[in-house]
Amino acid sequence: MTYPWLQAPAAQVATTARTLLGWTVSANGVRIRLTEVEAYAGTGEDPASHAHRGPTPRNEVMFGPAGHIYVYFVFGMHWCMNIVCGREGEAAAVLLRAGAVTDGLEIARERRGNAPDRDLARGPARLVTALGLGRDANGTSALDGSGPMLLTPPPAPVDPSLIAAGPRVGVAAAHDTPWRFWLVGEESVSPYRRHVPRRRPSTLPV
Repeated sequence: MTYPWLQAPAAQVATTARTLLGWTVSANGVRIRLTEVEAYAGTGEDPASHAHRGPTPRNEVMFGPAGHIYVYFVFGMHWCMNIVCGREGEAAAVLLRAGAVTDGLEIARERRGNAPDRDLARGPARLVTALGLGRDANGTSALDGSGPMLLTPPPAPVDPSLIAAGPRVGVAAAHDTPWRFWLVGEESVSPYRRHVPRRRPSTLPV
């Protein structure tokens, strides 16, 4: 299965991100309806993006093809997952920030330590944990069934009036770019936390 809008120019990544709301991701016995996503553009366009300074061994998946999964490790303990979009060679990706578990509740609860249902996939690391995914998903297709996760559309597109937008969460640059999108009224949407730079201890004598 292919979706031409996933291959739109990288500059249109925000539109692509909005389109993914209401889609489902499924893996290892769990299905999650996406309720929150975040857009990241490519080289030289978005200082919050992993691809801002060009390709590296870590981010090379972001440069295509569209529909593949970009997984990265954060804070030395969590995996986060993105859907690559844009034309091949133009880096862009949509971070899967949160969702509601619609199938496989018991499996997700076990993986998430019996967290409340609204919290099972409420945040990008929790979503990946609930799906039972990790590094092995990096670079695989989310569209054709060859990889560990499958991305599928809803029966009908989400009503645009139900989509809200605001600043991205926890980024160290481009703090106020309104490229986080979520479904209004969904309990699974993660709370907003602006990035706060860490203060280095003073070396001055007291």
